[in-house]
Amino acid sequence: MHTQDFAAHDLDELDRGLIHALQIHPRAPWTLVGDVLGVNPVTAARRWHRLQEAGLAWVTAYPRLSDSRIVVTGIVEVDAEPGVGEDVAEALAADPSVANVKVTAGSRDLVIALQASDLGELSQLSTLLFRGAPGVRATRTHVTTALPFEGSRWRLRALDATQCARLQEALPPTEPLPSGTTGWDPLDVRLLELLSVDGRMAISDLAEHADAPLTTIRRRLRTLLCSRVSLRCDLARPLSGWPLSAVYFASVPAERLEETSRALAGVREVRSCAITAGPHNLVIDVWLRASGDVHAFEAHLSRRLPRLTIEDRSVVLRTVKHMGRLLDRDGHSVGIVPLRPFAAPAAGSATAT
Repeated sequence: MHTQDFAAHDLDELDRGLIHALQIHPRAPWTLVGDVLGVNPVTAARRWHRLQEAGLAWVTAYPRLSDSRIVVTGIVEVDAEPGVGEDVAEALAADPSVANVKVTAGSRDLVIALQASDLGELSQLSTLLFRGAPGVRATRTHVTTALPFEGSRWRLRALDATQCARLQEALPPTEPLPSGTTGWDPLDVRLLELLSVDGRMAISDLAEHADAPLTTIRRRLRTLLCSRVSLRCDLARPLSGWPLSAVYFASVPAERLEETSRALAGVREVRSCAITAGPHNLVIDVWLRASGDVHAFEAHLSRRLPRLTIEDRSVVLRTVKHMGRLLDRDGHSVGIVPLRPFAAPAAGSATAT
């Protein structure tokens, strides 16, 4: 496979540099972004506003996926009745506990990511969400036991090493959630919701919308971003130069999981890798350039990782929801259902908001 950078033809050089900068440091001050890119900060801010308003790029927030004390994720395969797969996808996308919804071809009609506070709530959600849901014929849930890396690590690669280093150095420190930390309080949840809508929302606006003092918001935001909440900058996938997405269900001997995950992290096409408990112990999301690459990429992995067995694969026909963002058929952001994985939906509801 060729893994060289692939230019996004609908984005100019400044657009690509701006998105790459915010992929590294999602809340970087415009003064820093402008300095790194060699443009006026006002120009950088105005260009970002244009991209954001058009739904071409956005910064969003979500509970830190790498810590099971913060969030537990289930990857759910959904079989739908003939002809209603997209209707089911739209209904599921309206639920705040559903992070991702993909309409797929292959052995399942949908692949969704379901988030909960713990395994008990995940069990409750996976029951209530699908019980009696129109058009759902069967589901299979894979509990994610580890997430070695996820989509926020992917880079457009428009900046050089010096520019990347300057942004990286300005990042605030992160650390594991301290032991004994209590659950999310209402202000934490409200801030997560607001940052899900706009991960770059100014502190003054956060304080206004959360109805809390500015000093409290500044302190709480610092704490959340340090240990509990992640930020990411995403863009409409067709603009990335990798317009096709696929999901691979794979297995590797348990003693090889760690080294296999490290190897997958170095493969340009791989967006995320989840270690799961179930018939497959790896679920791998990839971005590709063309349909012919689905099998070429699989062959590449087989040569590079001979102990890895790809047991099934599905091409993504459409991504309906991505980390809380509702997407149109061109992959543009057209709405948001803030992620709130803290309470199960009401009984009998498949679209609670």
